[in-house]
Amino acid sequence: MTARTPSRESDTSSIQPSSVHPSARVRPGRTIRGMSAGLLPFGEAGAIDWPAYRSLLARTAEAGLVPAVNMDTGYVQLLDEATRLQVLDTAKSVVGEDFVAGAHVADAPGDALQRDAYKKAMEAIEARGGTPVVFPSHGLTSLDGADWAGAHAELGRTSDRFIGFELGPMFVPYGRIYDLDAYAALMDVPQCIGAKHSSLSRELEWQRLVLRDERRPDFLVLTGNDLAIDMVMYGSDYLLGLSAFAPEHFAVRDRLWQDGDPGFYALNDLLQYLGCFAFRDPVPAYKHDAAIFLHLRGRIASPRTHAEAPERPESDRAVLEDIARRLEQGW
Repeated sequence: MTARTPSRESDTSSIQPSSVHPSARVRPGRTIRGMSAGLLPFGEAGAIDWPAYRSLLARTAEAGLVPAVNMDTGYVQLLDEATRLQVLDTAKSVVGEDFVAGAHVADAPGDALQRDAYKKAMEAIEARGGTPVVFPSHGLTSLDGADWAGAHAELGRTSDRFIGFELGPMFVPYGRIYDLDAYAALMDVPQCIGAKHSSLSRELEWQRLVLRDERRPDFLVLTGNDLAIDMVMYGSDYLLGLSAFAPEHFAVRDRLWQDGDPGFYALNDLLQYLGCFAFRDPVPAYKHDAAIFLHLRGRIASPRTHAEAPERPESDRAVLEDIARRLEQGW
């Protein structure tokens, strides 16, 4: 397969903050495409609770969201290869081929880009019918913008369809957000159908939406901004960890927006309250809040997390319990 080489002369000079003011870009009635990065649950003994995981995947798919596995919410950085493959097999057995998955490469600071390792990770996902999400790594984010986009073009020579990923350093130490020229070059890779954007910055995402509309309207700008989930109002779709807390409520919210129902705002506000609480510093500890929340709702048997994951204080439980109650009672 031949991939088009990304342009290194992308004109993004017209994309200025004044041109991306949200008041001019709200898009009522649009159909929102939601992808939900599911939590990998652990039992009291510290082992993965596979039956609970299967149930979470099924609930996500039944709600109408696309399950995303082996993402940050699924502790992908902390899993060995055998477990990552078991996650893929589980996803396929539960939801068929309608899932996306992180193509993760474990490396260290100073390592060069491991192209073959990325191709192997993507092939494992594609062999099970999923769509790879090219997860950042030390080697990949050490590249400058043109070479970063060029690395994705190279992956497109062996992959028909994948999703890019900009992940900020507040999530992982090797995270990096690129400039608009690099983003434009990524959009020139035809096999790249979209990119998750996790800078937690509205302005940077608005700029990407303007560029998308001008350059490639079919490209998915997948918000990863758990502090601004209303970015869907401006044209973003989403791939969120927050939606793992309550995928069915995210699906309801999305339908309300499509139908022009003002109930969207009340539900979105409550879900955003949950996001702002759970994704406070240190951000990676949101996964513990997810486990507590899902346990409170009876979705998993234990609020345990991966042994190496940061945890929240016990005082979080009361806040999460109140939010869960309000969701169940109709917000």
